[in-house]
Amino acid sequence: MASDDHRDDLNTRQRAMLALVREQGFVAIEELARHFEVTTQTIRRDVNALCDGGLLRRYHGGAGLASSVQNEPYTARQVSRRAEKQRIARAVARQIPDQASLFITLGTTAEAVAEALSDHRDLRVITNNLNVANILIDNASCEVIIAGGVVRARDRGVTGEATIDFMNQFKVDYAVMGISGIDRDGALLDFDYHEVRVLQAIIANARAVYLAADATKFGRNAMVRVGELSQIDALFTDEPPPTGIQRLLADAGASLFLAPEEAGA
Repeated sequence: MASDDHRDDLNTRQRAMLALVREQGFVAIEELARHFEVTTQTIRRDVNALCDGGLLRRYHGGAGLASSVQNEPYTARQVSRRAEKQRIARAVARQIPDQASLFITLGTTAEAVAEALSDHRDLRVITNNLNVANILIDNASCEVIIAGGVVRARDRGVTGEATIDFMNQFKVDYAVMGISGIDRDGALLDFDYHEVRVLQAIIANARAVYLAADATKFGRNAMVRVGELSQIDALFTDEPPPTGIQRLLADAGASLFLAPEEAGA
């Protein structure tokens, strides 16, 4: 379980460690110490920080990928990498004009996009995320349409068969979606089967699909396939994706928007 006081910023070694574990699946503590030429105590501290943030999982003698069957708690995701999500959200908002219709999905990055859209005019927003609705309801020119279904207490997300049927009634200009993981083969992954089916309906009923995902989602495991990178029109992220993912985006004709740390931040 991720800690609420998880630091958003990883140092260079921790980022490299995370990339190495994602590539190999599991790495021993002593192997990591030799690779980075530091003590095993330093590596254990790094592993603890990554595990507390839900990015890795501790195993006897080493570290492996985080669980593919359970996402980190919503309260932890709210504070994790918040600055990066806000930058990504502003990049998304710059590509959405006034007087547009759009889906906004579940997830803390999608909620950051809703905040970034607060000054847009005459939007028509369809969402299954009560947090998104709460953010945008203060914009008097924005019409918010809430999907029916079962409300999840943990994150105020609405899911279920009724939600899928509801989404299938619309055809909108844009879908703004988050994701739990992007596999190296281009698969878009999530944890909740019911949520995934809603996402699939959203993708099918949008003229343009915008995926907002911070760099920790590259190579992250989750057990349910949502779709493929070839189904999106643009990826918004905070760091350059791995070369393989960039190649898949180019092959699909999808745009890549980077939102690096802003000067003076």
